[in-house]
Amino acid sequence: MNSIVSFLNGGGLGAVIRGGLGAVILIVVLIVLAFNAFFVVKQQNAVIIERLGRFSAILGAGLHAKVPFIDRKAATVSLRTMKNGFDIDVKTQDNVTIGLEVSVQYHVSYERGETPAQSGVYKSYYMLQQPVAQMRDFITDALRSSIPVYTLDEVFAKKDDIAKDVNATVSGQMAAYGFTLVSTLITKIALPAEVENSMNDINAAQRKRAAAQELAEADRIKRVTEATAEAEAMEKAGEGIAAQRKAIALGIKDSLEIIQETGIGNDEANQLFMFTQWSEMMTEFARTGKTSTVVLPSDFSQSASMFEQMLAATKATDDKR
Repeated sequence: MNSIVSFLNGGGLGAVIRGGLGAVILIVVLIVLAFNAFFVVKQQNAVIIERLGRFSAILGAGLHAKVPFIDRKAATVSLRTMKNGFDIDVKTQDNVTIGLEVSVQYHVSYERGETPAQSGVYKSYYMLQQPVAQMRDFITDALRSSIPVYTLDEVFAKKDDIAKDVNATVSGQMAAYGFTLVSTLITKIALPAEVENSMNDINAAQRKRAAAQELAEADRIKRVTEATAEAEAMEKAGEGIAAQRKAIALGIKDSLEIIQETGIGNDEANQLFMFTQWSEMMTEFARTGKTSTVVLPSDFSQSASMFEQMLAATKATDDKR
């Protein structure tokens, strides 16, 4: 008991307390140093380490360590492809001011270089403070240099070629600052309202003119086809009539020859043939049932009168056809 009192009176408790507090402080300091010394870099990122304000190293994805309070993470640079859109006003060769919506995809160059200072990560951080603004200026300058050589219609027709040329030009400029342009696209061409209305009116007029030309051509083809068909039909009809007349003439010739072979004279044969033809004509006339008036001769021996009647009836039949 006396020894415990002596220990307390002698300051032993204070020493123990002071020793325990120091250990706690040391542990806390070590924990803080550990958190400050070790860090993790995420995938598709790179960390720039500076030592006492000067560039030290570029670290990729994974667990890394640095000297606490001496080294610091100056920047975390994303290596993923990024996208930005710009609205740029340009003038065409025919003095039309148009608005272009340009979409750009780019990323920090993956080039490492022989030294860290030649790598894309180093250049992107240390050589250009505002890369997006600088990229916009480069693209604007390239477009305003290339568009004025094209008319408005050519801009619409060749916008992809123009975008490729701009991408090639700006890629070379941004490469010096550690950036790679993946693609440059002209996604929209905006026209002044009055120009757009005028173009719509012109297009509508052109379509109407084309439609009218097509209709006229169709009508011409129809008329030519009908005329050709009619001419061919008339030609065929004429050939048919000629063949019919030829057949009739041959039939008459054969009939007369047969009649004459029986010994009947030419005059009697002709009269008999004419009477037979007249009878057949009257029979056909009665069969068709068409209304008409026919004057018959009172004496069939008058061949001349019969022949005149036959001619009159034949003419009437031809007129009806």
